[in-house]
Amino acid sequence: MITIVHGNDIVSSRNFYLEFRTKLKDFQILDGKNFDYNTLIQVFEGNSLFTNEKNIFVEKFFSNNKSNSEEFKKITDYLNKNKSLNILFWEEKELTKTQVNSIKQADIKQFNYPQILFIFLDSLKPNNVKSILLFHQLKETMEEELIFFMIIRQFRLMLSVLEEGKDKIDEHKRLAPWQIGKLKSQAALFGKNKLLSLYKGLYKNDYETKYGLTPFNLSANIDFFLSDL
Repeated sequence: MITIVHGNDIVSSRNFYLEFRTKLKDFQILDGKNFDYNTLIQVFEGNSLFTNEKNIFVEKFFSNNKSNSEEFKKITDYLNKNKSLNILFWEEKELTKTQVNSIKQADIKQFNYPQILFIFLDSLKPNNVKSILLFHQLKETMEEELIFFMIIRQFRLMLSVLEEGKDKIDEHKRLAPWQIGKLKSQAALFGKNKLLSLYKGLYKNDYETKYGLTPFNLSANIDFFLSDL
């Protein structure tokens, strides 16, 4: 069976992928950056030390291969003609419909955060009380620790898009142009100095919560942070 595991909830997709691997005794893990048509043929049609039933895992194949390239088409054509192969593709992001549909009849496992999370992150603006209401709605479906992590990530990304010409963090490199545009607009509402101050405050908040240096729980501290934006 050909399986594609993807989605913006990287933790959940990775956990599924790792758990899937524990169910198999014999398997091979390949880097999608170096995975080409010749490798595919060699693995499934060449001599191997593996058992007759070969199980292959390919990490970040779609991220490292353009869907309009000849190599990509050769690989997907082969897979579409050999649907019984045991191969799982894992991606650390959400794939496009074109990418997902390139392998017909593949078993798709998609792990995404609830849409309200991104509405909440977009609402992180000065003097926006709506962000507090969205936070409490979000708590009904997500753990507070994960929400707090995503808040920190959002401010880290906002700072990153303001640092023109400098080395970008990996998270920034994976952003689409429209996402960068949205972050720049959001960051401009704060300004660099305010963003730096808030970002440092988040880490102070995180440290004090972890080590019991604050009388308030994480939920209350997030409320205080949002009200001070």
